[in-house]
Amino acid sequence: MATKPEAVEAEAAKPAKPAKSKKMLIIIIAAVVVLALGAGGAYFYISKQRAAAAAAAEEDGGEAAAPAAASHDAKKTPPVYLPMDNLVVNLADEGGERVAQVGITLQVRDAHASDNVKLYMPTIRSGVLMLLSQRTAAEMLSAEGKQKLIDDILLEASRPYGGGSEAEPEPGKKVRKKAKVEYPVVGVLFSSLIVQ
Repeated sequence: MATKPEAVEAEAAKPAKPAKSKKMLIIIIAAVVVLALGAGGAYFYISKQRAAAAAAAEEDGGEAAAPAAASHDAKKTPPVYLPMDNLVVNLADEGGERVAQVGITLQVRDAHASDNVKLYMPTIRSGVLMLLSQRTAAEMLSAEGKQKLIDDILLEASRPYGGGSEAEPEPGKKVRKKAKVEYPVVGVLFSSLIVQ
């Protein structure tokens, strides 16, 4: 049997596990190198994106380039148009013999809004017919009258969605500012306008 001093000498003579510590050191160094390469690649990619955005802004008229995150959120979608059937209506002129044939196309926010507007199209069409029947030939032929008609049609198209009330506030009452509501119909275009 070995004595205590001999056991201590035998333990001291054994190697001190340098293989595991070398493996761990190599793994740590490799991880640091991979992280450094990843960070460098990300920096290079972001700087290229910013340079491309700046070049595009210069081509578009020198506008300042928006940050990449802001431009990502504000993607522009192409406009969506929803044509209505041509409307033929008697005008409000004296004698009632003047007629207008009007082709209207509604510009809506997006495809989802288009589907929603189609559900209310009979209501919108009826309201537009009522608006047209209240106009005279002179109003329909003047530029101001056409613009007023566009504004009134936009107002009429917002009625099914809770809009369309332009009531004047009563005198002496405080008026709260309402949050701006975005209705699905954002524009009105004439595809034809004939007054006879």
